Amino acid sequence: MSGAEFVPLSLTPLLIGIFAAIACALPGNFLVLRRQALIGDAISHVVLPGIVVAFLTTGVIATAPMMLGAAGAAVVAVILIEAIRRLGRIEPGAAMGVVFTAMFAAGVLLLEQSDTSGVHLDVEHALFGNLESLIWLDATGWSSLFDPAALAGLPPELPRIALALLGVALFIGFFWRPLKISTFDEGFAATQGIATGALGIALVIVSAVAAVAAFDAVGSIIVIAMFICPPAAARMMTNRLERQIGWSIFFATIAAILGYVLAGYGPLWLGFGNSVSAAGMIATVAGLILAVAAVFGPCRARIGAPQGG
Repeated sequence: MSGAEFVPLSLTPLLIGIFAAIACALPGNFLVLRRQALIGDAISHVVLPGIVVAFLTTGVIATAPMMLGAAGAAVVAVILIEAIRRLGRIEPGAAMGVVFTAMFAAGVLLLEQSDTSGVHLDVEHALFGNLESLIWLDATGWSSLFDPAALAGLPPELPRIALALLGVALFIGFFWRPLKISTFDEGFAATQGIATGALGIALVIVSAVAAVAAFDAVGSIIVIAMFICPPAAARMMTNRLERQIGWSIFFATIAAILGYVLAGYGPLWLGFGNSVSAAGMIATVAGLILAVAAVFGPCRARIGAPQGG
């Protein structure tokens, strides 16, 4: 494929997929290490009612209200999970399962009962996104990367997910030490004056921001997979947190690239006539990477052992 074809048709979907995967994988590392991986799953579900409520309230699809709606829904979900866990005295996984399935079902019902026919907001879009359609119509080749007029026509999802990725990276970089300490020893972190509860909620909110930024473009399937698969696979490769972060970024990038390519060309290579969902293939590749790491990863036998700093 020449640059005249690749840049307008594939460059922006590929970049959006990579940025979305990394933006979800970064906070996913801490969720996995805190044994809160299901919170990533919950966030990807509970952002749906938040987004729908934001749309019904404002009447428009806009980034700011969508972010606020998703973040608000994530905070509500965390409060409900904690309340159910404490009042019902049940284990956290069960509380998470109750809350995120109930809130996702509520979001689906709101979608079906509300008038969203005039906007691109429906159940299928929420699950699979629209990655394949995010093409750069104004691009003519690699020279368009330096053409202000062509850059003005970039799909808005690309700068949106890029900003979300930057925000996630800045949050983790700025709060690296307290995040690291509270992840491995919450009691010690509290004695050092770290507000572990507030930090945990902030991590959930940042994860929600990444989720909703990715939600419109790639759907909930990639969001769910990337919160868990790259960090979990990276955990099996090393006992050092810094290296785990690096491995998770690598795995997320590989999953996005291979998944996108295989979705478009894999069926053709096998003799089929149609391509498949890029979101579904990216999530599938992420799962395969996790499976390979589970079998061959050097730290798979010590997965429950404490990490080094």
